[in-house]
Amino acid sequence: MKIQVDGKEVLNLNNTKKKVIQNDIPSEIFQEDMERRVSHVLQHKYERCFERLKRDWEPKLRERMSSIPTDSDELAELIFSQPDYKNRSQRESR
Repeated sequence: MKIQVDGKEVLNLNNTKKKVIQNDIPSEIFQEDMERRVSHVLQHKYERCFERLKRDWEPKLRERMSSIPTDSDELAELIFSQPDYKNRSQRESR
């Protein structure tokens, strides 16, 4: 089983590793369970990052504008469009 992100392999579970996992996870649902777990990890990471982004930027945006989007993608794009927004790499390159 190979797990890829944008076509790049990030994890390869060989047959032995799969068997180790199948010691606890039934073989019949192995594929589905692995997909669910990977999806959960990435979704959870997104949610925590979004919460921090929102917490940091909502007070600033309330001072700058009269309405703030409730849709998470729209809010994120609004934040990214702010002239003083910096992603982590930019913040750490001071």
